[in-house]
Amino acid sequence: MKKNVIAGNWKMHKTNREALRLVTRLMKLMEKHPPRKTEVVVCPPFTALAPVAELLKGSAIRLGAQNIFWEEEGAFTGEVAARMVRGAGARYVIIGHSERRRYFKEDESVINKKIQLALKNKLQVIHCVGETLEERRHNLTQDIIINQLEWGLKGLTGDDFKKVVIAYEPVWAIGTGKTATPEQAQEVHAFIREILNTLYGNQVGSRITIVYGGSVKPENAAGLLSQPDVNRALVGGACLDARSFFKIIQASETT
Repeated sequence: MKKNVIAGNWKMHKTNREALRLVTRLMKLMEKHPPRKTEVVVCPPFTALAPVAELLKGSAIRLGAQNIFWEEEGAFTGEVAARMVRGAGARYVIIGHSERRRYFKEDESVINKKIQLALKNKLQVIHCVGETLEERRHNLTQDIIINQLEWGLKGLTGDDFKKVVIAYEPVWAIGTGKTATPEQAQEVHAFIREILNTLYGNQVGSRITIVYGGSVKPENAAGLLSQPDVNRALVGGACLDARSFFKIIQASETT
């Protein structure tokens, strides 16, 4: 069933000491005003997963990883397996982020393998989809979204979809300061629901959580999160400051 999720993708930021300081500040803010209808997830770099997990014990904040490799284990220098991040305390994992697609050439086949492996290891998946500015200018948004959903989620069962969150992240709005208007976000989110219902049946699209990502800030959060098909947000830069991230959580609680 749909739930409201605010997840913070820290990307390549924060040493362990800085990570613990940020999470401590966030926990103190949430203790004063605990969210009632929003699941909060923080996704630090791999190096900080274990110490942050220890700090979060007994907290309402969930821990996520930013990526996994597509094999269980093996001679893959520098890669991290799903069971490793699960063992470090993560319960979520981001898969298919546009930066992974762009810089590491991950295609839908690789992304599908990662999603299957994450689910096998009892990780909840945040599956990122979205179009580039050039693709939007050529009216290819829907085609891109269909391809990413059809092939990225290939082979999933009805129960699998209960453990998947879709993050619509227009690539042209990630780290650029540009943001889709609330109306643009709502239009694509509604389309995603429609396509998921068509591709996978059983009202998968109607029931799944779909969050928006792309320069979400305290200043624009309320407008975006008030849209009927936007089940909150995957936050980038604004999650690196506890107070800024908490303001977005508060916007989720009041919209």
